[in-house]
Amino acid sequence: MSTSFDCSNPEELSEGLAAAQRAIAAKSCVVLPTDTVYGIGADAFSPQGVATLLAAKGRGRSMPPPVLIPRLQTMDGLAMDISEDARALARAFWPGGLTLIFHAQPSLTWDLGDTLGTVALRMPDDDVALDLLAVTGPLAVSSANRTGFPAGQSAAQAREQLGESVEVYLEAGHRPVAGSDGVPSTIVDATGEQMRVVRSGAVSIAALREVVPGILDLGEEPAATPAETAGGTAPSLAKNPTLAKE
Repeated sequence: MSTSFDCSNPEELSEGLAAAQRAIAAKSCVVLPTDTVYGIGADAFSPQGVATLLAAKGRGRSMPPPVLIPRLQTMDGLAMDISEDARALARAFWPGGLTLIFHAQPSLTWDLGDTLGTVALRMPDDDVALDLLAVTGPLAVSSANRTGFPAGQSAAQAREQLGESVEVYLEAGHRPVAGSDGVPSTIVDATGEQMRVVRSGAVSIAALREVVPGILDLGEEPAATPAETAGGTAPSLAKNPTLAKE
Protein backbone atom coordinates (compact mmCIF):
# COMPACT_ATOMS: atom_id res chain seq x y z
CA MET A 1 0.00 0.00 0.00
CA SER A 2 1.33 3.43 -0.95
CA THR A 3 2.26 5.88 1.80
CA SER A 4 2.68 9.67 1.58
CA PHE A 5 4.91 11.76 3.81
CA ASP A 6 4.71 15.53 4.38
CA CYS A 7 8.32 16.65 4.03
CA SER A 8 7.56 20.11 5.44
CA ASN A 9 7.33 18.37 8.82
CA PRO A 10 10.86 17.46 10.01
CA GLU A 11 9.70 14.26 11.69
CA GLU A 12 7.77 13.10 8.63
CA LEU A 13 10.70 14.07 6.40
CA SER A 14 12.98 11.77 8.37
CA GLU A 15 10.40 8.97 8.29
CA GLY A 16 9.73 9.53 4.60
CA LEU A 17 13.39 9.40 3.62
CA ALA A 18 13.83 6.16 5.58
CA ALA A 19 10.74 4.65 3.95
CA ALA A 20 11.87 5.76 0.51
CA GLN A 21 15.32 4.26 1.10
CA ARG A 22 13.70 0.94 2.04
CA ALA A 23 11.44 1.05 -1.03
CA ILE A 24 14.38 1.72 -3.35
CA ALA A 25 16.35 -1.14 -1.76
CA ALA A 26 13.31 -3.40 -2.35
CA LYS A 27 13.37 -2.50 -6.08
CA SER A 28 10.17 -0.46 -5.79
CA CYS A 29 9.46 3.09 -6.98
CA VAL A 30 9.13 6.36 -5.08
CA VAL A 31 7.92 9.82 -6.03
CA LEU A 32 10.21 12.67 -5.04
CA PRO A 33 10.36 16.43 -5.63
CA THR A 34 12.98 17.96 -7.90
CA ASP A 35 13.71 21.54 -8.88
CA THR A 36 11.64 21.10 -12.08
CA VAL A 37 8.65 18.79 -11.46
CA TYR A 38 8.05 15.71 -9.33
CA GLY A 39 9.83 12.57 -10.46
CA ILE A 40 9.24 8.86 -10.17
CA GLY A 41 12.48 7.20 -9.13
CA ALA A 42 14.01 3.74 -8.86
CA ASP A 43 17.44 2.30 -8.14
CA ALA A 44 19.48 3.00 -11.27
CA PHE A 45 21.31 -0.30 -10.76
CA SER A 46 18.16 -2.42 -10.46
CA PRO A 47 16.78 -3.63 -13.81
CA GLN A 48 13.62 -4.68 -11.97
CA GLY A 49 13.23 -1.24 -10.41
CA VAL A 50 13.75 0.53 -13.74
CA ALA A 51 11.31 -1.85 -15.46
CA THR A 52 8.74 -1.08 -12.76
CA LEU A 53 9.28 2.65 -13.30
CA LEU A 54 8.77 2.37 -17.06
CA ALA A 55 5.68 0.21 -16.59
CA ALA A 56 4.20 2.68 -14.08
CA LYS A 57 4.54 5.43 -16.65
CA GLY A 58 3.33 3.29 -19.55
CA ARG A 59 6.64 3.86 -21.33
CA GLY A 60 8.84 1.48 -23.32
CA ARG A 61 12.56 0.84 -23.28
CA SER A 62 13.07 3.23 -26.19
CA MET A 63 12.73 6.18 -23.76
CA PRO A 64 15.25 5.42 -20.98
CA PRO A 65 15.18 7.63 -17.88
CA PRO A 66 17.96 10.03 -16.87
CA VAL A 67 19.94 9.37 -13.69
CA LEU A 68 19.99 11.85 -10.81
CA ILE A 69 23.15 11.95 -8.72
CA PRO A 70 23.89 13.42 -5.27
CA ARG A 71 27.22 15.09 -6.01
CA LEU A 72 29.40 16.11 -8.93
CA GLN A 73 32.06 13.51 -8.14
CA THR A 74 29.58 10.69 -8.81
CA MET A 75 29.78 11.57 -12.50
CA ASP A 76 33.15 9.84 -12.89
CA GLY A 77 31.84 6.56 -11.53
CA LEU A 78 28.99 6.43 -14.06
CA ALA A 79 30.39 8.07 -17.21
CA MET A 80 33.57 7.90 -19.29
CA ASP A 81 35.36 10.16 -21.77
CA ILE A 82 34.29 13.27 -19.84
CA SER A 83 35.82 16.34 -21.47
CA GLU A 84 37.08 19.37 -19.57
CA ASP A 85 34.31 21.43 -21.21
CA ALA A 86 31.70 19.02 -19.86
CA ARG A 87 33.25 19.22 -16.39
CA ALA A 88 33.16 23.00 -16.61
CA LEU A 89 29.43 22.93 -17.39
CA ALA A 90 28.77 20.57 -14.49
CA ARG A 91 30.71 22.79 -12.10
CA ALA A 92 28.86 25.88 -13.33
CA PHE A 93 25.28 24.55 -13.38
CA TRP A 94 25.04 21.67 -10.88
CA PRO A 95 23.00 21.43 -8.84
CA GLY A 96 20.49 22.79 -11.31
CA GLY A 97 18.62 22.48 -14.56
CA LEU A 98 21.27 20.94 -16.80
CA THR A 99 21.37 17.31 -17.97
CA LEU A 100 24.56 16.01 -19.58
CA ILE A 101 24.68 12.93 -21.82
CA PHE A 102 27.86 10.86 -21.65
CA HIS A 103 29.15 7.46 -22.70
CA ALA A 104 28.32 5.15 -19.79
CA GLN A 105 31.00 3.22 -17.96
CA PRO A 106 30.93 -0.18 -19.68
CA SER A 107 31.59 -2.07 -16.45
CA LEU A 108 28.34 -0.95 -14.81
CA THR A 109 25.74 -3.66 -14.25
CA TRP A 110 22.59 -1.71 -15.01
CA ASP A 111 19.83 -1.64 -17.62
CA LEU A 112 18.14 1.70 -18.13
CA GLY A 113 16.62 0.75 -21.48
CA ASP A 114 17.80 1.25 -25.04
CA THR A 115 20.53 3.81 -24.29
CA LEU A 116 23.07 2.70 -26.94
CA GLY A 117 25.75 2.86 -24.25
CA THR A 118 24.98 6.36 -23.01
CA VAL A 119 23.69 7.83 -19.76
CA ALA A 120 22.06 11.20 -19.01
CA LEU A 121 23.16 12.66 -15.67
CA ARG A 122 21.87 15.54 -13.56
CA MET A 123 22.31 16.82 -10.02
CA PRO A 124 18.99 18.42 -8.97
CA ASP A 125 18.76 21.65 -7.00
CA ASP A 126 16.30 20.38 -4.41
CA ASP A 127 17.11 19.64 -0.78
CA VAL A 128 14.70 16.70 -0.37
CA ALA A 129 15.91 15.10 -3.59
CA LEU A 130 19.56 15.52 -2.57
CA ASP A 131 18.88 14.15 0.91
CA LEU A 132 17.30 11.06 -0.65
CA LEU A 133 20.08 10.61 -3.21
CA ALA A 134 22.65 10.85 -0.42
CA VAL A 135 21.24 7.70 1.19
CA THR A 136 20.19 5.75 -1.92
CA GLY A 137 22.88 6.62 -4.45
CA PRO A 138 22.05 7.32 -8.11
CA LEU A 139 18.38 7.04 -9.05
CA ALA A 140 16.78 6.57 -12.43
CA VAL A 141 14.17 9.33 -12.43
CA SER A 142 11.52 10.36 -14.94
CA SER A 143 8.67 12.84 -14.59
CA ALA A 144 5.95 11.60 -12.24
CA ASN A 145 3.10 11.03 -14.65
CA ARG A 146 1.59 8.55 -17.04
CA THR A 147 3.06 9.04 -20.51
CA GLY A 148 1.03 11.61 -22.45
CA PHE A 149 -0.32 13.36 -19.34
CA PRO A 150 1.02 16.45 -17.50
CA ALA A 151 3.86 15.91 -15.05
CA GLY A 152 2.88 16.03 -11.40
CA GLN A 153 3.63 19.34 -9.70
CA SER A 154 2.95 17.84 -6.29
CA ALA A 155 3.10 14.35 -4.89
CA ALA A 156 -0.70 14.39 -4.63
CA GLN A 157 -1.00 15.12 -8.37
CA ALA A 158 1.48 12.36 -9.14
CA ARG A 159 -0.48 9.92 -6.98
CA GLU A 160 -3.66 10.59 -8.97
CA GLN A 161 -1.89 9.18 -12.02
CA LEU A 162 0.50 6.60 -10.60
CA GLY A 163 -1.48 5.26 -7.65
CA GLU A 164 -0.30 2.01 -6.08
CA SER A 165 2.49 1.51 -8.63
CA VAL A 166 4.57 3.76 -6.34
CA GLU A 167 5.33 2.67 -2.77
CA VAL A 168 6.35 6.02 -1.21
CA TYR A 169 5.31 9.58 -2.07
CA LEU A 170 7.43 12.42 -0.68
CA GLU A 171 5.26 15.55 -0.60
CA ALA A 172 7.24 18.80 -0.49
CA GLY A 173 4.78 21.32 -1.92
CA HIS A 174 4.33 22.65 -5.43
CA ARG A 175 7.16 22.19 -7.90
CA PRO A 176 8.62 24.18 -9.42
CA VAL A 177 8.72 26.53 -6.45
CA ALA A 178 7.19 29.98 -6.78
CA GLY A 179 9.33 32.36 -8.79
CA SER A 180 10.99 29.74 -10.99
CA ASP A 181 10.16 29.42 -14.65
CA GLY A 182 9.08 25.79 -14.52
CA VAL A 183 10.81 24.67 -17.69
CA PRO A 184 12.53 21.28 -17.92
CA SER A 185 16.27 20.88 -17.73
CA THR A 186 18.43 21.77 -20.69
CA ILE A 187 19.97 18.63 -22.20
CA VAL A 188 23.48 18.73 -23.68
CA ASP A 189 25.00 15.85 -25.61
CA ALA A 190 28.61 15.56 -24.46
CA THR A 191 29.39 12.31 -26.30
CA GLY A 192 30.85 13.86 -29.46
CA GLU A 193 33.87 16.00 -30.28
CA GLN A 194 31.72 19.13 -30.02
CA MET A 195 28.98 19.42 -27.41
CA ARG A 196 25.53 20.43 -28.51
CA VAL A 197 22.16 21.27 -26.98
CA VAL A 198 19.56 18.63 -27.81
CA ARG A 199 16.76 20.09 -25.68
CA SER A 200 16.43 23.71 -24.64
CA GLY A 201 15.31 24.37 -21.10
CA ALA A 202 16.23 25.96 -17.80
CA VAL A 203 19.81 26.91 -18.75
CA SER A 204 19.97 29.20 -21.78
CA ILE A 205 22.38 28.79 -24.68
CA ALA A 206 23.81 32.20 -23.76
CA ALA A 207 24.62 30.99 -20.24
CA LEU A 208 26.16 27.78 -21.59
CA ARG A 209 28.34 29.74 -24.02
CA GLU A 210 29.68 31.88 -21.21
CA VAL A 211 31.32 28.66 -19.98
CA VAL A 212 31.86 26.82 -23.30
CA PRO A 213 31.78 29.31 -26.19
CA GLY A 214 31.81 26.65 -28.90
CA ILE A 215 28.77 24.67 -27.77
CA LEU A 216 26.24 24.10 -30.56
CA ASP A 217 22.59 25.10 -30.19
CA LEU A 218 19.58 23.18 -31.45
CA GLY A 219 19.75 22.73 -35.21
CA GLU A 220 23.31 24.02 -35.54
CA GLU A 221 25.90 21.88 -37.29
CA PRO A 222 29.69 21.96 -36.82
CA ALA A 223 31.54 24.16 -39.29
CA ALA A 224 32.70 22.11 -42.25
CA THR A 225 36.41 21.66 -42.80
CA PRO A 226 37.82 22.52 -46.26
CA ALA A 227 38.01 18.80 -47.10
CA GLU A 228 34.40 18.27 -46.11
CA THR A 229 33.30 21.34 -48.04
CA ALA A 230 35.03 20.01 -51.14
CA GLY A 231 33.22 16.73 -50.70
CA GLY A 232 29.91 18.53 -50.46
CA THR A 233 28.88 17.33 -47.01
CA ALA A 234 29.40 18.33 -43.42
CA PRO A 235 29.25 15.90 -40.51
CA SER A 236 26.23 15.84 -38.26
CA LEU A 237 26.21 14.61 -34.67
CA ALA A 238 24.35 11.39 -34.07
CA LYS A 239 21.01 11.69 -32.35
CA ASN A 240 21.01 10.30 -28.84
CA PRO A 241 18.16 8.21 -27.43
CA THR A 242 18.67 9.24 -23.83
CA LEU A 243 16.35 12.25 -23.90
CA ALA A 244 13.53 11.33 -21.56
CA LYS A 245 12.37 14.16 -19.32
CA GLU A 246 13.02 13.89 -15.59
